[in-house]
Amino acid sequence: MYEPTTLNPKDALQLFSLKAFHSDTVQKDDFIELSKHVVNYAGGLPLALEVFGSFLCEREKNIFLDIACFFNEEEKDFVIKVLDGCEFFPDIGIDVLVKKSLLKVYEHNKYLKMHDLLQEMGRTIVKQKCVDEPGKRCRLWEERDVHHVLTKNTATKMIEGIIIDNKRESIKMLNLSVDTFLKMKKLRLLKVLCLSNCNDLKYLSSELRLLDWTGYPLRYLPSSFQPDNLVALLLPYSHIQQLWKGNKPLFNLKIMNLRGSQNLIKTPDFTTASNLEVLILEGCTKLVDVHPSIGVLKSLKLLNLRDCKSLRTLPTKIGMESLETLILSGCSSLVRFPEIDGKMGRLKTLDLSGCYRVENLPENLQQAKFLEELDLSETAITEPPPFIFQFKNLKVLSFNGRKGPSYKLLPNFPSLFKVSQGRRANPMARMLPLLSGLSSLTKLKLRDCNLCEEDIPRDISGLSCLEKLDLSGNNFISIPASLTRLSKLANLKLSNCNLCNVGEADSHSDISCLSSLKSLNLSGNNFITIPLAFTQHSGLQSLVLSDCKMLKLLPALSSNKQVHIDGCSSLEVVASPSKVCNLVGCDITAINCFKLAEKTNALTLLKEHIKAVRYPRDCFDGGIVDIMMPGSEIPEWFSQQKSDFSIKIPVPKDSQWIGVACCCIFVNNDASRDEYICCDESIFQDCLDQLCDELELSFSAEFGPGDPFIKVKTCGVRIVYEKDLEEIKELQCHTTPSSPNFEHIQQHFALNHGSEGSSSQIKRKRNIYEETEEEEPQPKWMQNFFNFVMGQLRKKH
Repeated sequence: MYEPTTLNPKDALQLFSLKAFHSDTVQKDDFIELSKHVVNYAGGLPLALEVFGSFLCEREKNIFLDIACFFNEEEKDFVIKVLDGCEFFPDIGIDVLVKKSLLKVYEHNKYLKMHDLLQEMGRTIVKQKCVDEPGKRCRLWEERDVHHVLTKNTATKMIEGIIIDNKRESIKMLNLSVDTFLKMKKLRLLKVLCLSNCNDLKYLSSELRLLDWTGYPLRYLPSSFQPDNLVALLLPYSHIQQLWKGNKPLFNLKIMNLRGSQNLIKTPDFTTASNLEVLILEGCTKLVDVHPSIGVLKSLKLLNLRDCKSLRTLPTKIGMESLETLILSGCSSLVRFPEIDGKMGRLKTLDLSGCYRVENLPENLQQAKFLEELDLSETAITEPPPFIFQFKNLKVLSFNGRKGPSYKLLPNFPSLFKVSQGRRANPMARMLPLLSGLSSLTKLKLRDCNLCEEDIPRDISGLSCLEKLDLSGNNFISIPASLTRLSKLANLKLSNCNLCNVGEADSHSDISCLSSLKSLNLSGNNFITIPLAFTQHSGLQSLVLSDCKMLKLLPALSSNKQVHIDGCSSLEVVASPSKVCNLVGCDITAINCFKLAEKTNALTLLKEHIKAVRYPRDCFDGGIVDIMMPGSEIPEWFSQQKSDFSIKIPVPKDSQWIGVACCCIFVNNDASRDEYICCDESIFQDCLDQLCDELELSFSAEFGPGDPFIKVKTCGVRIVYEKDLEEIKELQCHTTPSSPNFEHIQQHFALNHGSEGSSSQIKRKRNIYEETEEEEPQPKWMQNFFNFVMGQLRKKH
């Protein structure tokens, strides 16, 4: 009997590495165990080792082509999951492609990126398999080829992956036949990215690893479909009522996303989905309950049930030991949070915001020792459970008091009267001293908790990592002094707190001590003025004073300030800078400040502020002044005007000019609607091509998709010279009295430096109401915005 020669483990590993990695050693520690496993499986047989190694190389080619055709610039982890389901060993293959410079991983190892030329090379390889008939290729992605295959019915079993899109006619619905996928027996990857319609669907390949179909039009998946190999089921915004009837084998399923499927009434049985890691049912508004098997998904890491408004119950007990993120926000019908069966030690994020009927948390939640984010706002929980102060890793804590008639603030009543109500029964005040133990906390939200100054503990400085603090809706006469000890605080919100004393005499609440502060929101309060320290704070970038109805005076601003004074109906004076300073990036938005408009006009404010800019130095730093306020006519000072949304001006040939001043009138045509306008400006600096002789400035207004009521009425510009800045005489701006029929408009001025540069195209947008992630959800009108675009430069031909 012949006994084949075998290699010792060391030589066997070297041979396998040579064939698989084109190197005689395993290059990455992560692959050593896998490689040893393969070597052991081959029993040291040289031929087997060569076959396995070459087999791995073939898998690299498939990985390369799949990424080139379907997955360029997608998340690495997602791609690995899908390709692993195709048995391509992507962990190893992607690493090899990176080492061969055929692929890059960017943004902290999160996304895959293939160079355009390499992607084109990969796609060319696929096309050359069958140049004349796309239906005989293994991968289809080009809209023209896919359209040919679907309309001519030339699909074959060769097709392994296909992207169906309709970009050329994106408005039209794409009609698919009942037999569209009948011939695609080996289909692994299916992406449908456009609006589609079909009366029925007879067949989907059971070889599918990825089923990605936005807006899937049917109530069920085909009854013949067997999801044995399915790794990712992505059917967001579908018409699905129920995926399938009965129990299906889901052993390979790792991701299920049915977000926004508003007809979904029943989830599948997850008993066989032992490897499911991500389950997203957000916005499934008809879903009343979920299958009990969801509570024992041992591999589940993310469960998102946000805004499942009809969801009443979850399993009595949950034992998802791998769970890291649980989102139940907006589940307004949910009555009870389930008991925890076993340990959930990996839980990092728990969001119960908007679960109005949930009254308590289970005691055994304290097992989640590594919890980092906890949101209990808008729940029936009257006070945070004491055990949450044991969460030493907690970084984000949100808690809102319950609103009711006794918590509503009467604006003209003394705040002490308000504070006296319910003071003895305020549970949150008793809990605050425990906060100092949460030394990892970076974001704290305690809105509408009926707190007053003395409730804020002096040792709050123990929150040494705190960067964002929201105490809106509480009862502070002045800014609590202890807040000034928060050395890393960057964002502070004290809106609607009945603040009436933030004057210079109130030295104990001097925010100049907060050296890290970048954003301060004091909207909806009752003070008459604010200290100069607020507007002159060197690091403060955003100051929100909107709807401070009693505010009469705004002190002079310093650089890099966005000041929002919308709705400050008593405001009369915006102080001008007293001397030339480094004034750059100064924005003032004064929507509906009609008393201010009666006392002054936007042109006056513009001149007062641009005179404080140090020329020419500040211009090269991006010097710009931007003012928006009520007004109905463009002042004559803007020498070139046009009743249109754009205007063209010649570019001066001399070198004495400083910049371009711009003005625009936005008008609301629908008198039946209130006008709330957000405006936008673009920096225009160092971007004039030396060959350019004409500048076109375009202004666009958007109030919502397809909204016909907002338009640009007129616009005007002026080339600004140094002599213009020396003018003292103010130009009278003609206005008409405010009345019920007064044309609601805002004037938008911007001074933009126009020095010579290298670029010949300008099209840049920035929303001055741009909301950062920590901003509160704004009223609907605040989500609308205006875009101010400085258009294109034209060259001589």
